[in-house]
Amino acid sequence: MEESLLEMGTMLMIAGMGTVFAFLTILVGAMSLMATVVSRLQPAAPADEVTHEEVAAIAAAIRRHRQS
Repeated sequence: MEESLLEMGTMLMIAGMGTVFAFLTILVGAMSLMATVVSRLQPAAPADEVTHEEVAAIAAAIRRHRQS
């Protein structure tokens, strides 16, 4: 018994879509794993405190911008 072209095309489509689905699933898993590893290895972010020097520099930059 010979398979029809429609059956062969359907099987090829299912195989192709399954391959793409498997690849994307592996890719998402690998990216999630990388994000977890990087977040553990990354140093802690510094505190969000603004120093007096930074305030003075920003004020000077604004003052200079308004003068020009």
